[in-house]
Amino acid sequence: MSEQGSRVRRRRVFHIPGYDPIHPRRYRELYRTQSAAQADFSGYDIAVKAHSAESGFCWLTKARIDGQEVQARVDVLVWSDIVRKSMARTIPATYLQLAQTAWIYVMTGTLQRLMRMRKGPVIAALYPVAMLLLQLAFAVIVGGYVGGAVQAGLNELAGMTGLSEGALSGAFTWGATGLKYGVWVGVVLLLLRWFKSKDHKVLAYYLMHDYAFSARHWGANPPALDTRLSEFAKVIADSFTEDVDEVLVVGHSSGAHLAISVLADLLRSGRVPQKGPKLALLTLGQVVPMMSFLPDAWQLRSDLAYLATCDAITWVDVSAPGDGCCFALCDPVAVTGVAPPGKRWPLVISAAFTQSLSPARWKELRWRFFRLHFQYLCAFDQPGDYDYFQITAGPLTLADRYRDRHPSQSRIDVAVSKYTSFAP
Repeated sequence: MSEQGSRVRRRRVFHIPGYDPIHPRRYRELYRTQSAAQADFSGYDIAVKAHSAESGFCWLTKARIDGQEVQARVDVLVWSDIVRKSMARTIPATYLQLAQTAWIYVMTGTLQRLMRMRKGPVIAALYPVAMLLLQLAFAVIVGGYVGGAVQAGLNELAGMTGLSEGALSGAFTWGATGLKYGVWVGVVLLLLRWFKSKDHKVLAYYLMHDYAFSARHWGANPPALDTRLSEFAKVIADSFTEDVDEVLVVGHSSGAHLAISVLADLLRSGRVPQKGPKLALLTLGQVVPMMSFLPDAWQLRSDLAYLATCDAITWVDVSAPGDGCCFALCDPVAVTGVAPPGKRWPLVISAAFTQSLSPARWKELRWRFFRLHFQYLCAFDQPGDYDYFQITAGPLTLADRYRDRHPSQSRIDVAVSKYTSFAP
């Protein structure tokens, strides 16, 4: 550590994204542009430089904040390839995912319990279901109308030519009926393909794949993801041998529960040295209950309970009621029903979008739900005590930055989950 104790000279940051199929370059560009904006708002200096690494994707930062220079390396721990492979390639497969996912959340009672906490993320989860069903209904109605019109036109033509009478009438009727249903199916497929081609605007398919990925194994991670998390743990463990003052792991959205499991594995296995860099966990816009409330999320529930009393880390959970895609101010340990005696983590605080964003900026972003879900990684024009760039590139450890911070008075910390076991 530095001579100034908790003052940071060098930091390693590991960012675990949510369910995102896009190249991690997106996160570097977001960091570069938004850190520059935040520096202008807050009056400090920060520079971002691309950096090549043998594995993964990273960049370097150099900042001067409160008169102190700090260097950091930010690594994106990539699992976007797993995300892409999990996304159904065909339209019928997506609708099968819809049926399976809805059945799991409803049959287990998880959906009803999630709604007891926050309506926003549940509505966000129901949105792709409703949108895809509306698209299907519209396509079926239009297809039926077009098919019926084709059949009616053929029948009228048959009447005019005399084909509706005599020996050929039966064959003609069967042919016209077959053509009707053929046209019907063709129009349905054509419209559904058109809807899918526009999904970059409505995100129904993307969100459906996201929720299906969480539910596919009833709350357990698929084997490929477990293997990747083990690789993440090794990369983070190696950073403790470097000359850094803090190792900060950031989990955003679905990446929050992955970060929790990675750090629990590191700490249980004794790979975090007692004398070395400070270890910190920052979870942003978490959706942990979407996983931890499912019956087979035994490992995640165990990891939550383990980290809740761990004195080797600092864990701060940041969310905002203005973010309708997360379980805002819901203590992920407490609401899962696994809070052990002596619980100390996480510190649940609000990013307070309505206060940390100016009225004009809030008005601009208020209805852009997906963009607001990424606001934690962006600049605030009226920043409070949450500043992503001071946390990742500034001179204070996460522990010192929030040492005297009280948890949000609006947090939800009562047990809600039906499933609380740590083993099958």
